[in-house]
Parts: sequence; structure tokens; C-alpha cells
Amino acid sequence: MSILNSTKLNNLLVNWQPGAVYTAAWLSSQGFSSSAIAGYCQSNWLRSIGRGAFVKVGDTYDWSGGLWAVQQQLGLAIHPGAKTALELAGYGHFLPLERQSVMLFGATGMKLPHWLRQQAQVWQLQYFTTNLFAQAPLLGLTERRFGDLSINISTPERASLEMLYLVPHTQSVEEAWLLMEGLVTLRPRLVQSLLGACNSIKVRRLFLYLAEQHQHPWFERLDLSAIDLGVGNRSIVSGGRLDPKYQITVPANLGVN
Repeated sequence: MSILNSTKLNNLLVNWQPGAVYTAAWLSSQGFSSSAIAGYCQSNWLRSIGRGAFVKVGDTYDWSGGLWAVQQQLGLAIHPGAKTALELAGYGHFLPLERQSVMLFGATGMKLPHWLRQQAQVWQLQYFTTNLFAQAPLLGLTERRFGDLSINISTPERASLEMLYLVPHTQSVEEAWLLMEGLVTLRPRLVQSLLGACNSIKVRRLFLYLAEQHQHPWFERLDLSAIDLGVGNRSIVSGGRLDPKYQITVPANLGVN
């Protein structure tokens, strides 16, 4: 290895973000050829975790390092949301103790990189594409630190709506009830904005129904007249009971002790 190449490799390894995945596209943009990267792997400096993605040998990494690469190096608007974001915000004590899947969200038609799909089973990733906030894709996102890495993640306000979007097929109504019960400190202004931008009538109605049932103090500060709830009934589950105010069918025993 030439002195120049040795210096480039040394700078790469020294400046490698701990816990990060690096993509071949980004490495190429920094002047590293595919043959050089292959040589680093053969020399046991780097290790491939799938086509076009690498980690530093000896480093500890997980899904957050992969998502950092997706957001920061590939520029894809894919973020953790729904139940995952609620857990990370401290609401996981309402959930069972078994390991939960990592729920990722992206816009309709946006695909995960091939290497990340290869890691989906290892990291227990679930990926959902939706136009739920197509008119305001960045609304309700915030930065969160994972060690030395920073990634965009849903706030509890947005995550709660994403969670309800998954009801009833991926997310049970009963677990959604428990999680909503703990959301006592949501910010009403952000909730109002998110409800206005949300493209799902079902999600809006179910969110307001659960918030009112739990008598959250922020609910009283919402302007319901400014929220489009559509017309006609919406069925969350079959064989349940119809709530006359929000015109949604929910489990008959929901909230009954």
C-alpha cells in the first residue's frame, strides 16, 4: 500500500463515526475506489454488511448506525416512528417486555437500500410506506442522539398518529389504548398541526376518541372545529360498538375494566 493510500485509510478510520455504517456511494464521493474498499476489506480494516455498506472491523453497531447512513449519506427521508419512537421517548413501560421490532417509515414508493433489507431480520426492522403526512413530511420530526450519531425520529405527537395508522392490522387497538393512556404531556399546538396535516380520517378520529377517553389535559386545548373528520362511519374492528361522536367502530370492551 502506498504512503498516500495508507494516509487516506488512516484518516478514514480515525474519523469513522463510532457505531456508523458507511455506504459505498459516500466512500466513492470521498475518493475511495471500489478496488480500494475491497482491499480494506481483504486487509480486515472494513467489513461488508451487504451490497454497498460497510462497518469498521471491531466496531459495535446496530440499526441506528444503518439508519444514520440512510439519512446522512444517502439523503433518504426514512425515520423511526410509531411504537419505536414512543419507546425511545420513554413510553415503553406500557409494552410487553419482549424485544420490539424497529418500525421505520418512508414516503410511498421509497425503497430501503438493498443492504438494509438484508439486515432487516437481524435488526428486526419493519418498514412502512405511507402518504400520511405527504403535505408536511418534516412536521413532527426531531433529532435524537444515538451515541455519537444523530438521526431524525418522530416526536411522540407524530409517533402516536403513525401508531394509529397501523391499527388494526399491524398494531392492536388494545395496545394503542395503553400507549395513548400514557401520553399526558403532548404539545397541543403540534398535535393540532399534525392533525391538520394528517391524510387519514380514520387516524384523526381514533386519535381524538382515545385522547378524549383518557381525559388528557392537552385535549381540551385542541380546536376540534378546525379538524376535518369527514363523513360516514369508519370501522376499526368488525363486531364492535359504534362511538356516536367520532363515528368509529371500536372493540366493545375497549377501556372496560
